Amino acid sequence: MLEIGIPAALLVLLSVGFALWTRARVAAQVAAAAHDLAAGLGHDAELASSLDPDDVTARVLDAAAALPGADAALLILDGRAAAIGLSDQEVERAAHETPPNTNLRSMEVVYRYRLDEVEGSNLPRAALVVPLRTAQGAIGSLSAVTRAKPPAFPPEAADMLEALAQRAGPALRNAQRFVEATELAELDSLTGLANRRVFHELLQREVARSRRYGRRLALIVLDLDDFKRINDRLGHLAGDAVLADVAARIRGCVRSTDIGCRVGGDEFAVILPESTRGDADHLAARIERAVSSEPIAKAGTLKISAGVAELSPDDTSTDLFERADEDLYRTKAAAKQRGRGHAG
Repeated sequence: MLEIGIPAALLVLLSVGFALWTRARVAAQVAAAAHDLAAGLGHDAELASSLDPDDVTARVLDAAAALPGADAALLILDGRAAAIGLSDQEVERAAHETPPNTNLRSMEVVYRYRLDEVEGSNLPRAALVVPLRTAQGAIGSLSAVTRAKPPAFPPEAADMLEALAQRAGPALRNAQRFVEATELAELDSLTGLANRRVFHELLQREVARSRRYGRRLALIVLDLDDFKRINDRLGHLAGDAVLADVAARIRGCVRSTDIGCRVGGDEFAVILPESTRGDADHLAARIERAVSSEPIAKAGTLKISAGVAELSPDDTSTDLFERADEDLYRTKAAAKQRGRGHAG
């Protein structure tokens, strides 16, 4: 048997070299895996197709749940939780047991249960947690959750989850800002109701939907009585305050399914999906009472007139709006006629 002697110093050198090579290889694998998992979540050019917060959230959760050792994932953003692979009860418990993690790179949380809960169960056992950060600071956390017994994540999982979180934080915040900017562009800045452009787009959409599914649709058009006199007497700033107050009273009357809008000037509208003319008449009366029941700032007690229409089989969105508008002007003309009669 031939024995070859290898100096101890050479053995040490070979061992160190092999360790460094292995570490570099693992690091490269981690980087490649993290890139694949987080593809499209970190660069402005890639975010063009990922500006829906729900879509970005789903992609981040899918990537986290695909990490080695993970069976599920939990994302907490601005205090709100979203998850994949967890029941609603598990999400609630895991979110409650996820500690703030703004200074650490990562942490592992082990879940403890009562004995009667653990028997024969497949409950989440542990979570690897990393913070979600933007340039402005921490905005939440991302967790990879395991149901394994005993719970264990491979060493590279923390690096991969951290790499994912580094891309996910800015992507999620960008998506939120995009939605906020879109909403601002769709809202009337004075009243907070949908603006004129959005009103006509939504009315067209609801008409098409009503036709497709054979559902009812009604529309209310509202107009403040003698609003020009308020502007002339009190000025436009006071007039703006009146419009904002009236809009708040309209919002207080409509259902969650109704769509309140400012069509222009002192004219408002409410779209009522799946509603009849009778439903619209009832809501219009509620709005009229809400506006006239209490004085509005310096303007005093005001009245608002309403016109109502229900979608007919051959109506376009323009037809429906014009019929409601015509009904409004008939209502206003009748009110003026009654006023002249009383004066006489």
